[in-house]
Formats: sequence, structure tokens, C-alpha cells
Amino acid sequence: MLGPMSSRRIGRYTLGARLYDVLSGERPVYRVGRSAAIGRLGLRPGDRVLDLGCGTGLNFAPVLAAIGPTGRLTGLDASGSMLARARARTTAAGWDQVRLVEGDATDLDTLVGEATYDAVVATYTLSIMRDWQSVWVHALRRLRPGGRVAVVDLSLPGGLGLVWWPAARLACWTGGADPYRKPWRLAQDQLVDVITTTHRAGHVVAVTGTRPGPA
Repeated sequence: MLGPMSSRRIGRYTLGARLYDVLSGERPVYRVGRSAAIGRLGLRPGDRVLDLGCGTGLNFAPVLAAIGPTGRLTGLDASGSMLARARARTTAAGWDQVRLVEGDATDLDTLVGEATYDAVVATYTLSIMRDWQSVWVHALRRLRPGGRVAVVDLSLPGGLGLVWWPAARLACWTGGADPYRKPWRLAQDQLVDVITTTHRAGHVVAVTGTRPGPA
């Protein structure tokens, strides 16, 4: 299946799904971006959240802690193997308010129907998607006016962090991410109340904002 990610990248995530949480550098490097962005979304009990490229479900715990048992979380990913890990995580935690969907994020209308969301989360995903700008357009259409967006993605470190440049470049290559894409600029240009923070010497960029319009 050719979706927003190329078949080669989907295959890469299929092979690495079982070891992804261990080898991805989540705890020492990348969790800080998720925590910063999700914490700024202002999620409330009962909110409906779309997690684009949800992978193994690393965003689920902080999102569900905020939206509670009355909220709804839809996790979308093109890799069935990654979703299998997300499903195992969900089952083990007893999260029955999670819906997992496999498919091409550019076809959201087909995958989620007429659903609209209070928040959209895209962490470390837009930089690996082939049709990422189209994905952004479709996702924003599913977000209610006044809804919130979190975009977290990768760049290459600068300043004193240049010493980590080779390791960061290798991490991007391993995960199939384009560190020069800077997809958060779409959020900065099209949203309001934007907050941008950089972490790990600029390797991680976390942007949150609000879709213009009445809530």
C-alpha cells in the first residue's frame, strides 16, 4: 500500500515495530517534545483527539490522562505492525475509548467519516510522510474552528549542539525523516496563538496553535 509514506518507509517501520519503543531514543531525546506539545494543548475531559501517525501509541497515555474516559482518541497509521503494538498497549491499559485506524492519512474523509476533532496531534510524523502537505490540509479540515494542533518534528542541532549533528542525522536517516522539511512552519503560518519551543539543541521542535474561528 502506498500511502503518505513510501512503501520502503512503511517496510522499515514494519520491521522495526517490535523494537521501536526501545531503540527510538524516546526517553532520553524525543519524549520532551511530546510532553511539551501535548501539555500545551489544553485538552479537557470529553475532547476528541486525532493522533496522526500514531505509531506504537506513545502519545496515548498523556492524551488520555487529559481527556478522560468520556473523551475519544483516534490513532491513525499506515503501518499495520506499528498499530499492532499500539493495540497491545491499548488493551493492556484498558483504554476502551481508543479507536485505531490503518490507512493513508490523505484519505481522512474515508477513514474517519464525518468526524471532527477538538485537537490534532502530529508528533515525528509529517517529516516522514511523502504527501505531508496534503495530510496537513486534510487534518485541518477535520479540526473544529477553535480546535488545537500540536506538531512536533525533527531538525538538525545547531550552536553548541553541533557536536550531536552526526548522531541526529543518523537518527533521521534511520527513521526515514527529512530534517530539512520543517513541517511546523505550516502551523506557525496558518494557526493563531502559536507557541514554539526547541529542545535538545534544536533537534526537536514543538509547535502548538489554534485553528482560527469561533470555538
